[in-house]
Amino acid sequence: MIREDKDLAFMLQYENVAWYEDGKVRILDRRVYPRIVRFEVCNNHVEVARAIGDMVTQSAGPYTAAGMGMALAAFEARNMGKEEMLKYLEKAALTLSTARPTTTKRMEIIVNDCLKVARIAMEEGRKLDEAIFLHTLNHTNTRYQRIGKVAVNLVDMFPDKGTIMTQCFGETIVGLMLREAKNRNKEIKVITPETRPYFQGARLTASVAYDQGFDVTVITDNMPAYVMEKKKVDLFTSAADAICLDGYVVNKIGTYQIAIVSKYLGIPYFVTGIPDKGHETIDTVTIEERDPEFVLQAMGVKTAMDGVKGYYPSFDATPPHLVSGVVTDKGIFSPYDLHRYFGKDGKAELVL
Repeated sequence: MIREDKDLAFMLQYENVAWYEDGKVRILDRRVYPRIVRFEVCNNHVEVARAIGDMVTQSAGPYTAAGMGMALAAFEARNMGKEEMLKYLEKAALTLSTARPTTTKRMEIIVNDCLKVARIAMEEGRKLDEAIFLHTLNHTNTRYQRIGKVAVNLVDMFPDKGTIMTQCFGETIVGLMLREAKNRNKEIKVITPETRPYFQGARLTASVAYDQGFDVTVITDNMPAYVMEKKKVDLFTSAADAICLDGYVVNKIGTYQIAIVSKYLGIPYFVTGIPDKGHETIDTVTIEERDPEFVLQAMGVKTAMDGVKGYYPSFDATPPHLVSGVVTDKGIFSPYDLHRYFGKDGKAELVL
């Protein structure tokens, strides 16, 4: 296998996203990276699901973690009979896929594929945990390869010496778009809002950009409008937790407001990813609301008076009229014409 994580940042290397080995799953703890490089070691699939729910891994990381979690579940069930083992894996699949509500439909695809691999391995007399691990590794490599095509289409829109604003942490697309820009000798500057309360922009996106040799600047979440105008930002881009077929983009909270500013200033907003057949309209998406206490602190340091309330929706929904284009592996599509991505037969694999 030719690994598609070549020349990418530390945290995008497969072993540092989520990795199954010797009956354990190791996940880089993105809550504290890069100031602390620490791995969460999970001894069972329930601990993997908890790590996903607790934001140990974020962005596309949970998709890899879920697959590795299924390999671990197979290891846990290694001494069971066939029927009992399958029931155990089905239960594990439910636990892992529902770890975070907003991404449940995508996670179901991941774990259901692992179940198919398990059934085939069982018929062929192969070790289930090894079969699921190899499937997850190959699937991750294929995802990187396909997102590399997305990166090619996105970088087509970058000026040669441009300034790009990102939002939150788009995982693989961040590393791949920057690698593609470097391969084309495009001198891109990156500006990333910090993305409170977990600071994914400041800690993760900025780390990847810096690791890969780019000029990167972190700003606070209330600066985008001023900075876009002052620093002459050329393009705003983000990944998405869901791209609904009606053109709504669900992504980390704050994306909507930056898209509004972009529209006002005449700056294009390109979202990257694959349209979700599981979300025909925005009405099918559950916006996750997390512990409001996180809003009342910054990296563990309390900032508000006791008794003050917080509110923490994790995502927002950007309407299609604010989206310049949806950048996919097949090209750039209008947010109003996303069904066309799937072609006449309606078939296309979701990049997870």
